[in-house]
Amino acid sequence: MTEQASPTPASERPDAEAAASSSSEEPSALMSRLRVIEDQPLADRAAALGQLHDELRARLESGDAPRPHA
Repeated sequence: MTEQASPTPASERPDAEAAASSSSEEPSALMSRLRVIEDQPLADRAAALGQLHDELRARLESGDAPRPHA
């Protein structure tokens, strides 16, 4: 038996995940967001990881990716 779950709207996501989705996301915020995602049930995890993938791809394609400090 498989569970079907719809993606959680942004307004219902945990604060750590919502805070981590800002455009100035740092590596530690990304790790926190991934920890929150990994604690979710499988179907929710898949949806959240798909959303994260889309956000990161859009960010890279827009050229807004933070650059490491030299």
